[in-house]
Amino acid sequence: MSLFPEIEPRIAEFLAVGDGHELYVEECGHPRGIPVVVLHGGPGAGAGPHMRRYFDPDRWRIIVFDQRGTGRSRARDSLAANTAAHLVADMEVIRRHFNIDRWLLWGGSWGATLALLYAQTYPEHSLGLVLRGAFLGRRRDLDWLLHDGAGRVFPAAWADFVGALPQAERHDPVAAYHRRLVDNPDEEVDAWARRWNAWEAACSTLIPGEPGGAVNLSMARIECHYFHNQNFLTENVLLAHLGTIRHLPAILIHGRYDMVCPLEQGRALHERWPGSDLRVVEQAGHSAREPGIEAALVNAARDMEARL
Repeated sequence: MSLFPEIEPRIAEFLAVGDGHELYVEECGHPRGIPVVVLHGGPGAGAGPHMRRYFDPDRWRIIVFDQRGTGRSRARDSLAANTAAHLVADMEVIRRHFNIDRWLLWGGSWGATLALLYAQTYPEHSLGLVLRGAFLGRRRDLDWLLHDGAGRVFPAAWADFVGALPQAERHDPVAAYHRRLVDNPDEEVDAWARRWNAWEAACSTLIPGEPGGAVNLSMARIECHYFHNQNFLTENVLLAHLGTIRHLPAILIHGRYDMVCPLEQGRALHERWPGSDLRVVEQAGHSAREPGIEAALVNAARDMEARL
C-alpha cells in the first residue's frame, strides 16, 4: 500500500518551549480529525514531509515537529537543556497549544522511545501507539550498535567508523566521538560527523544504498550527546513501566533484518504487552523508507483509524 499524496501544512509555526529553544511545529490534515503526533528518530534526525503521508488527510489531524536542536527548530544544533525529559515536556506544550485532549503516539526508532516515554508519563492523554523499529535504550541496545554487535555484520563499515580513532580509544567509540563532536570540536568536526552518519546509514537498510550526501552535523552531535548519556534514561525504564499503558492499543512494526534496533527489542515489548500487535516485515531492515515498512505503516494508520 503506497503513501498518501503529498500535502502541505495548514499551520506551520515556531513554538517557544523555554531554555532558548523554539520548535518548528506543523499541523496537517483535517482540523477535527483523529489527532496523531509523529515523532522523528535519531535523536537529532529532524522531521521530513514523508511523515505526513501515512495518514488519510481527510480523517487525521497530523502534528509533526522538529525536536530540540534539530531540523528547522531554533536553536539548531543546541545541546543545552536537551534531554529525554525536556522532549517529553515539549510534547505536552505542543498538545496544550493545539487544544488536544488525547492523541495517538507515532514514532520510529528514537521516536518510538520518545512515544513510550511520553505515554508512560501521560497515559491519560494517549489514545494508543504505533511504533516502528522500537529502540528501548538499554545498555545492551547501545552496545549492539556501537560496541560489539552490528560491527560483526558490517565489518568494513565498522572498520571505517572506528579506524580513524587512535587504537587506545577504539574500545569506547561513543566516548571517543563525543570528545571530537561535542567536547572539543575542531576543523575536522564535519569529517567525524560524516563517519558517524555513515556508520548508522550502513546498518539501516536491508539492501545497502549509496553513501549519504551532505553531512548532518546536528544529528551526529545530538545523537552522540544522547548515547554518551545513556539517552538520559534509567536502565530498562521503558519495559519496567509498561504496566501504565498496557490498556492502550499498540501496533509494533519491525523489520526482520533490523540491524540498528534488532527484532529482539520489538519482541521484548510484545511479550510484556498483552494485546499489542507485533507485525514483522520479512524483507526489511530499520529504515522507514523501505517499501515493506512504508506499506506496514500505512496499514497501521488505517487499522488505528478504524479502531479509534
